[in-house]
Amino acid sequence: MPKAAVSKSKKVAAAPYAIKKTATKTVNPLIEKRSRNYGIGQDIQPKQNLSRFVKWPEYVQLQRQRAILKQRLKVPPSIAQFSKTLDKNTATQLFKLFNKYRPETRIEKKARTTAAAEAAASGAKVDQGKKPILIKYGINHITALIEAKKAQLVVIADDVDPIEIVVWLPALCRKMGVPYVIVKSKSRLGTLVHKKTATALALTEIKAEDKQEFAALLSAIKLNYTEKTEESRRQWGGGIMGFKSQKKTEKAAKAAAREVKV
Repeated sequence: MPKAAVSKSKKVAAAPYAIKKTATKTVNPLIEKRSRNYGIGQDIQPKQNLSRFVKWPEYVQLQRQRAILKQRLKVPPSIAQFSKTLDKNTATQLFKLFNKYRPETRIEKKARTTAAAEAAASGAKVDQGKKPILIKYGINHITALIEAKKAQLVVIADDVDPIEIVVWLPALCRKMGVPYVIVKSKSRLGTLVHKKTATALALTEIKAEDKQEFAALLSAIKLNYTEKTEESRRQWGGGIMGFKSQKKTEKAAKAAAREVKV
């Protein structure tokens, strides 16, 4: 007796992409959907950062372009040394000490000279007193003090424009053995001498009560600035390209390395 043929059931092929069951979202009939149109003359645009679309003043554009150029171009060591400034804590000590030796203001000078003139007119003897110990400023005056080795500490601003005014000053200080330091902001130096800005300041004498503090400041400057910048002041600065240029260079280097391997 012949055997009955056994029928093998074929499996149905799975669907190429799984069909995701979307959950039906219940919509509240009381809340009406209001789609917005942000075209010209339509709905008010949402608040966003528009700084990229702002036409900045020319001086802002120039200072930003200058900052980028300083990164891109190769900067010689004599100019690159002005990017290495004194650290914040030591600079605070420095300005705290210099604040004790600020010169008198115009109003104070006028009051003093007026009082001396009135005393002289009345026939009284005017006692001039000792010469006050004050901060010295003015690039020509400070240069003369350094050359005469009278300056005990010279403070130079890092953002003097044009830089040629002070670019030679660190070299002169090193030649004459005068301690110097470069700090941020010429306006901070100007505040000490009642001016808008000052390129450099110097101290020639120190009061007896401040000698210990001054000695501690000099040792901190030597440790935190002079020794740290000794090597870097001989190095060129700049040459830092933008993000796109860096990636492009890396890609070209990888391609060149791949060709060498093949």
